[in-house]
Amino acid sequence: MSDLDVRPAALPDIYAVLRFWRTAAEGTSVSDDRDGVARLIARDAGALLLAERDGALVGTVIAGFDGWRCSLYRLAVHPDHRRRGIATALLEAAERHFAEVGGRRADAMVLERNERAHHAWRAAGYQRQDAWRRWVKPLREGTGTE
Repeated sequence: MSDLDVRPAALPDIYAVLRFWRTAAEGTSVSDDRDGVARLIARDAGALLLAERDGALVGTVIAGFDGWRCSLYRLAVHPDHRRRGIATALLEAAERHFAEVGGRRADAMVLERNERAHHAWRAAGYQRQDAWRRWVKPLREGTGTE
């Protein structure tokens, strides 16, 4: 993967990331807008990791650490670039980031219906934890529960 560059996102990347997620990510989030991504980058400049090949965005992952938990979101690889080690490279970068900040365990938000993602996470060494369920409450009207 020597031609793959993994780096933290910056504010000028926001619109490219949002376009990329519409093509490559499964599902949507209430934070899939300019303000949501800008807040993420401003709060933790190393959390949104981008994988680029020849200057083109081919993958993303959000590696958030709140001082207690290491959480992974938005692992997405462009459909034309899947099964080439991009998700692995992104997760390795995220796990290095977590180790640097003292994280002890990473967990991932994975859509139940996304079977392809289940295989990818399992291959990366993650295990489904059936004892827990996500509970949500929208903080603003019209934001949904995703």
